[in-house]
Amino acid sequence: MQVIFWVSFPFGILSFVLPIYGRELGASAVEIGGLFSAFALVPVVVRPLLGRALDRWGRRPFLLLGLSGYVVSMVVFALADSIWLLTLGRFVQGMGQAFLWLTALTIVADLAPSTGRGANFGSVDESINRGAILGTTIGFIGLFTIQGPSPAGFRSFWPILFAAFSIPALLALVTAWRWIPETRPPLTPDPVQSRPISSQLLALMGIVFVTGASSAMVWPLLMVFLEDHLNAGIAGLTVAYLPAALIGAVLPSRTGKWADRFGRRTLMVAGLVLGALASVLIPHLRTVTLLAGLWAVESIGYAASVPAERALVADIAGADTRGTSYGLYTFAYFLGALVGPLAGGWLYDAVDPSTPFYLNAAVLLIGAGLVWVVLRERRPLRDQPAVSL
Repeated sequence: MQVIFWVSFPFGILSFVLPIYGRELGASAVEIGGLFSAFALVPVVVRPLLGRALDRWGRRPFLLLGLSGYVVSMVVFALADSIWLLTLGRFVQGMGQAFLWLTALTIVADLAPSTGRGANFGSVDESINRGAILGTTIGFIGLFTIQGPSPAGFRSFWPILFAAFSIPALLALVTAWRWIPETRPPLTPDPVQSRPISSQLLALMGIVFVTGASSAMVWPLLMVFLEDHLNAGIAGLTVAYLPAALIGAVLPSRTGKWADRFGRRTLMVAGLVLGALASVLIPHLRTVTLLAGLWAVESIGYAASVPAERALVADIAGADTRGTSYGLYTFAYFLGALVGPLAGGWLYDAVDPSTPFYLNAAVLLIGAGLVWVVLRERRPLRDQPAVSL
C-alpha cells in the first residue's frame, strides 16, 4: 500500500492537466484522445502474456519493472515540450502500468482471504486516491505560487512538476525493492482444478471491454468540454473534483466489504447505473457547484463497482491461474481504453460535443443489465476472517 501511495502522486493532476497542456501545445480533440490511447497500447499487447508469466516466474520481478517504468515516464514528461514527446511519455507510462498494476492486483489476490477480497481491493483504490490527492495538492500549490493557475502558466511549470514527481516514483521503487517479497503460491505437481479462461471470465471480459471503452471515451474530453462550456479554469475544476477525490480516498474499502457481504453483482450494477446518471447529466451542467456534486456521485459509483469487479475475478480464478486471469481481465479493459478515446475525440469534433456523454450513459446502462443477467456468483466460503492489507 505504501508503494501504491507513492507511485500515485501524479495521477490526479495528470488527468486534469494533460488534455489542457496538450491543447496548449496545439493538439486537436482526436490527438488528445490519442494521448490516452497511447497509455493503453502497451497493456493491450503485454497483459495476456504477462499474466501467464506471473504464474510461472513470480510477481516481484514484474512489480519492480513496472515501478521503473513510472520513474522513466516522469523524466520523459519533465522533458516533454511537444506532442510527440508527450505521447512518448504516455507510452512509457503505459509500459510501467502494464507491469505494475497487474502485478499489484495479483499480489492482493494472493494475500487477501476469500471473504475479504472486496475490502482489500478497495484499500488499493484508497491508496491510489490518497496519493493522487496529496500529489495534486502539492502540484497546484506550486503552480499557484510560482506561475499562476492559467494554462499558459502551467506550460512553464510542467517540467518542474514532473521532475518533482520523479522523486516519489523513485521512493516507491526503492520501497518495493527492500520490503516486498515474492507472494506467488508454491507450484504443485497437480494444478488446482481451475481454468484460466472460463465462460464467466469471458463474459466479464466482454462487459469490461464495452464499459471500459465507453468510460475512456469521455474522460479525455471532459476537461476540454468543461473549459469550453463552463469557462472554468484549472483551479475551479480542481476544487470541484475535491469532494469526489475525498470519497475515493475513504469509501472503496467500505463498499468492498459490502461486496463481500451482499455479493459482487449488486455493487457492480449500482456503480454502473450511477456512472450512467452522471454521464447523461454532464452536458447540462451550468455551474461548477453542480459539477462537484455530479463528480461525487460518479466517484461513489466507481467506489462501488471496481472493488467488487476485481474480487469477482479472484473468485473465478484458481490459485494457480490468478496472474493469467487478471492478465485477461485487464487486457479487456485496456483494449477498450485504447479504442474509446479515439472514438470519443472523433464524435466530439465531427458530430456534437454532447454525443460521447450520452452514448457513454447508454452503454453503461446496457453493461449493468448484462452484469445482472449474464454473470453468476460463487460466494466464497467464510473460512477465514477478512484482514486489512
